[in-house]
Amino acid sequence: MESAQPSGIDMSGIWSRIPVFFRAILLGFLVSTIGIAIWSADIYLFKLSTWSIILMLVPLWLYWKFLSGNSWPKRTSETRRRFFRSVQLSAHGWKWALVAGLLFVLIVQSCFVITFRIIPLPDSFSSQYEIVESLPASVAWLAIFMSSLVAGVCEEVGFRGYMQVPLEHRYGPGVAIVVTSIVFSLVHLDRSWASTVFPIIFFASVLLGILAYRAQSLIPGIVGHSLLDVFDYSLWWTKLLGKFDWKTISVTGVDGHFVLWCSAFIIATVAFFWAISKLKLSNSTL
Repeated sequence: MESAQPSGIDMSGIWSRIPVFFRAILLGFLVSTIGIAIWSADIYLFKLSTWSIILMLVPLWLYWKFLSGNSWPKRTSETRRRFFRSVQLSAHGWKWALVAGLLFVLIVQSCFVITFRIIPLPDSFSSQYEIVESLPASVAWLAIFMSSLVAGVCEEVGFRGYMQVPLEHRYGPGVAIVVTSIVFSLVHLDRSWASTVFPIIFFASVLLGILAYRAQSLIPGIVGHSLLDVFDYSLWWTKLLGKFDWKTISVTGVDGHFVLWCSAFIIATVAFFWAISKLKLSNSTL
């Protein structure tokens, strides 16, 4: 007598039939979006207050624990650890990966300064973040640090982890980094500042993709991404660190300030790739 066939839809079978290209993009996007949506829900439900901001550490920790493969279900833990790039970096690897992460911050900040010495800084650039400037200074800074941490963790895990890793395995690192960077850039187009600096967003994503691939760890990128966003939130998207009021070089001519930042960009970029060259892909998997 034939055994009864289980009823219902086999979702795992449907998922496995989706091409890796689309599966990786969808998975990475969902992983990143879920984490950021939790932070958005926290802000919406509890407003921006000291206790509500600190409360975000709990779901962020659970998010990290699950996606790093250090929780149930055990049957998917190895896959999650692989997508999370869970490797044991050597002291040598930590040193150069973190150096590259810090140089990444200087590179992108240099890009912003150079860009807005060539074209005027739009008034709409910070229009989505005016609420932060209305908060007490201590709460505003706490919100900036938490927003930066959430973005650094969720976007690196989602894009440089769960999206880029399966693309690397199927298509190689070059294609994976470019595809991930295109999606990463497009996803940011809902921000008031994104269209003005779209090439910078793409370039920053490429650098983070290279760092994640060479270090085989997401942590250096998370450090660099989070630190970058602290500067972005406090200087470019709000005026907590003051207002960028340098005139364009079409008005001032090529001055020392412009030359200094162009030099910083070139030196930091060369140093970044030098630090990357020091990393090896032979880190042992945890």
